Amino acid sequence: MNTPHKILNVSCYKFVALPDAAALRDPLQARAVAAGLRGTILLAGEGINFFLAGPADTVRGFVGALRADARFADLDPKESWSADVPFRRMQVKLKREIIRMDHPTIRPAQGRAPALDCATLRRWLSRGRDDAGREVVTLDTRNAFEVDHGSFDNAIDWRITKFSEFPSALRAHRHTLRDKTVVSFCTGGIRCEKAAILMREEGLDPVYQLEGGILKYFELTDGAHYHGGCFVFDERVLLATDLSAASAENPM
Repeated sequence: MNTPHKILNVSCYKFVALPDAAALRDPLQARAVAAGLRGTILLAGEGINFFLAGPADTVRGFVGALRADARFADLDPKESWSADVPFRRMQVKLKREIIRMDHPTIRPAQGRAPALDCATLRRWLSRGRDDAGREVVTLDTRNAFEVDHGSFDNAIDWRITKFSEFPSALRAHRHTLRDKTVVSFCTGGIRCEKAAILMREEGLDPVYQLEGGILKYFELTDGAHYHGGCFVFDERVLLATDLSAASAENPM
């Protein structure tokens, strides 16, 4: 990617059993600090979730070292660029969940919901139908304040204030999703993956998760059918469809 910006930002997650999550914390913290990286790594028994920034070779080298652990061999980070590092420090944290849903029966490491690639979603949204001719709806699983900065056109938004509210929102609105093809989405894929599994457990079908979330959609398509920007939890605040930092006051 030709860019005047020198800082590579990556976000990535993987649901995988990590019974040794606590033991991984200090070595990862030491390795990231020694490399001069900034950002956050979340570890839990259900997997890893990280957001890192630094010079491209350094960031990619760190991810490459993670891949040496067979459990992380297929990590596929989303990439974007910035002029400066958008994090102030490097933190590795232990969590009960890498994304909190408070629904312990949802265990993505034991089996994912079907994933939809970005190009197929773009094609379906252009037609309004999937390949079987069913109506396609997109379901935004993010918090309301994130949705307010941008979302897919006509996306369903249940105005949740935190992801742990999603199960109750689903129970209240499940009937509106029946007889439709539902594509759940979020910033990078982690929330919509849990959401899609829960919807399937609740009897909805077909349900997909958008592979890689909004950031991967921006990376692999022209951003069609999306309005506004994508809120991110770092000092950039908002990314435009070309993955450049946008103004939160005037996102596009």
